[in-house]
Amino acid sequence: MNPHTGTGPPPSAGDRAPSRPVRTPPRPVRLALRPPTFPPGPVCGAWWPRTDDLMTELPELTEAFDATRGRVSRMASHRDTWPTAPCELPVTGHTVKAAWFVSRFDPHMIRLFSYGVGRWDLLVVPPRTETATAARLMAAAADPALHLTASELLAAELHNQSKETP
Repeated sequence: MNPHTGTGPPPSAGDRAPSRPVRTPPRPVRLALRPPTFPPGPVCGAWWPRTDDLMTELPELTEAFDATRGRVSRMASHRDTWPTAPCELPVTGHTVKAAWFVSRFDPHMIRLFSYGVGRWDLLVVPPRTETATAARLMAAAADPALHLTASELLAAELHNQSKETP
């Protein structure tokens, strides 16, 4: 029986409207920030991207900042941190301008700028880092008592790991 008219055979699978693709919810950004009441140190937190594809990863990061700290308009990073170095990065609702450095910029950091709000220097935890190691690095980068650069945080973690391994 056809449910629409009450007569005839039920609709076949080919007669049904195509199902909508299931949309997966966005993955939460892996981000740890210092409390805003503390003065910033050399870094004010850490970001742990899932891949080294900045075009894929940056939109999640900027969405987190856009919602809580002001729209990210620019970013800066060391040229060797990412495989590609586009000058403009499309993110949700706008474009982020990029500046790339080859010297005098910590290769393990990304700097985000929000127009009229400020800047944030974040340790970039390498994507393939073990979960426990990444958690320690993110906690250390967000700890207001620590005043280490991104490279110093990574070096300290490597030093601690070498002491634990016989």
